[in-house]
Amino acid sequence: EVQLQASGGGLVQPGGSLRLSCVGSGFTFDDYAIGWFRQAPGKAREGISNIDLSTGNKYYVNSVKDRFTISSDNAKNTVYLQMNSLKPEDTAVYYCAAVLAEYAGSYSPATYDYWGQGTQVTVSS
Repeated sequence: EVQLQASGGGLVQPGGSLRLSCVGSGFTFDDYAIGWFRQAPGKAREGISNIDLSTGNKYYVNSVKDRFTISSDNAKNTVYLQMNSLKPEDTAVYYCAAVLAEYAGSYSPATYDYWGQGTQVTVSS
């Protein structure tokens, strides 16, 4: 059974940092891409970053590029999202999801097959 477990959310002041983790199990990690998505209240879920675990290629949307860094530790079946210079507009529930690596680069939630539960990130003073 494929499982993804996201964690690391919390309350942080503007300009602060958080690191999210996504631990996967039940699948061959290196064959997949992991994406990070977020959903703010009243808004659609949006893809913000993903990583091809077979090649290490990384992808970012413009709104988080230069502030967020995606990385992986394949030995631990874990993908991280380091979030720096956080802004109030980054407030959302953050999700990780998995898809076969051939689809890496996609930001569309519909592309992804497996989802973890969300972790809340709140950026507020």
